[in-house]
Amino acid sequence: HIANGMYGMILVEPKEGLPKVDHEYYVMQSDFYTEGKNGDQGLQPFSMAKVLDEKPDYVVFNGSVGSTVGDKALAAKVGETVRLFVGDGGQNLTSSLHVIGQIFDTVYPEGNMSVATHNVQTTAISAGGSAITEFKMSVPGTFIIVD
Repeated sequence: HIANGMYGMILVEPKEGLPKVDHEYYVMQSDFYTEGKNGDQGLQPFSMAKVLDEKPDYVVFNGSVGSTVGDKALAAKVGETVRLFVGDGGQNLTSSLHVIGQIFDTVYPEGNMSVATHNVQTTAISAGGSAITEFKMSVPGTFIIVD
């Protein structure tokens, strides 16, 4: 089911809810292994050989190339707080999540709301794992999510 894009995250909120933020976004990273070459058009069959070699053709957010940039960018203004619910659908790679130009004020590793770390530049998310990150937009600009 994972190879067909059937994966995601489930959040069980605390009874009292989560602290208020201005924006919440869901971002799922995944790696795709295809029989075709990177950039080939059309439906591409799954490649078990590439999975075993751990050499993905694509590492993407939210299922496609360019899903968080341009017209699809995650928007926030200076002074606003952003919460990212981030998952790594795998299959193989660990995500080293970073937003260029930002420091995460709070990170809940493995999606565990009872454990928080603060002032984190990059956080690791294992294949099949998740994290919740929060940060305040302190300056205007374009901030790219990278692995």
